[in-house]
Amino acid sequence: MNAASRSVFRFFFVTLLVLGLAAPPLARHVEVFPADAAVETNLRRHIGYLASEALEGRLPGTPGAEKAAQYIITQFQLAGLRPLGSRGYRQPFSFVASVRMGRNNHLTATVAGVRLTARPDVDFRPLAFTANGVIEGEPVLAGYGISAAKEAQYDDYAMLDVKDRLVVVLPYSPAGSNPHTKFGAFLSLRYKATTARNKGAKGLLVIAEDDDFQRSQVARLRYDDAFGDAGFPCAVVSRAWATRLLGRPVADIERQIATTGQPETQLLSDRRLRLQTEVIKERKTADNIIGWLEGCDPALRNEVVVIGAHYDHLGRGGPNSLAPREGDVHPGADDNASGTAGLLELARSFAAARNRPRRSLLFIAFSAEEKGLLGSAYFVDHPTTRDKRIVAMLNMDMIGRLRDNRLTVQGVGTSSVWRPLLAEANTRHGLELSLGESGFGPSDHASFYKRNIPVLFFLTGSHPDYHRPSDTPDKINYAGERQVLALIGDVIQSTVNLPTPPDFVAPKAGDRAERARGGFRVSLGTIPDYAAEISGVKLAGVREGSPAAAAGLQAGDVIVGLAGRDIKSVYDYTYVLQELEPDREVDIVVERNGQRLTFKLTPTRR
Repeated sequence: MNAASRSVFRFFFVTLLVLGLAAPPLARHVEVFPADAAVETNLRRHIGYLASEALEGRLPGTPGAEKAAQYIITQFQLAGLRPLGSRGYRQPFSFVASVRMGRNNHLTATVAGVRLTARPDVDFRPLAFTANGVIEGEPVLAGYGISAAKEAQYDDYAMLDVKDRLVVVLPYSPAGSNPHTKFGAFLSLRYKATTARNKGAKGLLVIAEDDDFQRSQVARLRYDDAFGDAGFPCAVVSRAWATRLLGRPVADIERQIATTGQPETQLLSDRRLRLQTEVIKERKTADNIIGWLEGCDPALRNEVVVIGAHYDHLGRGGPNSLAPREGDVHPGADDNASGTAGLLELARSFAAARNRPRRSLLFIAFSAEEKGLLGSAYFVDHPTTRDKRIVAMLNMDMIGRLRDNRLTVQGVGTSSVWRPLLAEANTRHGLELSLGESGFGPSDHASFYKRNIPVLFFLTGSHPDYHRPSDTPDKINYAGERQVLALIGDVIQSTVNLPTPPDFVAPKAGDRAERARGGFRVSLGTIPDYAAEISGVKLAGVREGSPAAAAGLQAGDVIVGLAGRDIKSVYDYTYVLQELEPDREVDIVVERNGQRLTFKLTPTRR
């Protein structure tokens, strides 16, 4: 911001202050972050440890995550923060970490009077999101299991009746596994299962993509962090066993579709299949780490500003990794050792400041953010602040790669105080601020915004090392992070010293609360609770003035049906949303207080 712009801004801000529309300027500003090398030295030490090989990527529920938790506790103790977890500094919570095969997995077929038995873990495996159970019936080959006549001009089910049958499908699409083709939105196994179930099938077999079943990516029993199951038994079968079942090589079927561009389907009425699946969800415990700095004002100390960052990462990969192979440590230096290091330095600086803030500060290092904001969702459902009121939340996630002096700040539309407060603070730091309105987003602030709490989210943006083993400490811009933290420190200082707490601005129509997996044409105004371990989609809230609000939906409702489709998981919900037409009324079915209710809902155009 040049000198002329700065003068204009100061005139504007003084006018707002006189009118009572802005927070008081930081005229008595006390430097929170000293402009010296000590901060950068501390950042290097924190990030160097948290992103070291010894912590193995800080996957929740592992020894590496425990080492990170203990490190954060030690730093909170050294800073002089009081513990405010449910167990000292810790707030433990349970989560589903993985799934494993149970004992009851069986697959048999009868072909021309001959019984074929598939061996578990050799010829087939259950899919991680299978419903446990037994099904038996007639198999039917349904090509790639894609029904996208409008979107991709391709429909394997167009001339096929699969009701009460067991659907057998090929992996991926006629264009292979490339997500950048017209079939990109229809590649996932969740999509194939949802589509088959919606067509009336009672089970699904997916054929592995690799001739070596043990090398197949499709056949890996890997939990996808979504709690709802598919609603019926699902499994992956080897290509060799599928060839025996179908009576012809799988490769021939793939070539036929590639040559003609048309679906290849087959009723197998002379055969019978029996599939039994059992997967067992394995639970582990993770810990939010919580430190308390009490405010000095007797009238305001019961109002709390939360400063947050998540300290977990991906371990050695998994479904959220973008690495070409699994098994390498994902250090997560920027994501989110950088935010955690910033949390520690802000805690140290505010605790050591000569003048304590008027409001209280709660510093929280969240766990299991990468698994769906589980730690922050647990905290807002089980706050440790007791009779105190949380009035704002500031979140730091990936603040270590400042480039071109540009810092992104999201959530500025969640309170009327944020824009003038940020602009005034930035007169001392000169960062190029890229501001976003929404309080939703893929990080822990979203859990607080769903509870009507104003939020700000600070980040320096994505980069090619995101969710890869190459996100290492040597790539952090430490001087840049110190500059970012200096700004955040000023914002915190202004917030905790406001005469009245930040007001809350509700989500506006068009604010994208629904998670997009391929793009929607419509908006319903629902705010899903992705951390709810239930069948269906639980609502954390609905936007004011939205179709969902007009229909009568409420926070706490569990969506179990939409447009005639059963909703078992957020994946089901997403796939139905992709099909809805603007201004065309549909039924939506929810469970509320033990009752099943049906409402009429008219989606609006996004």
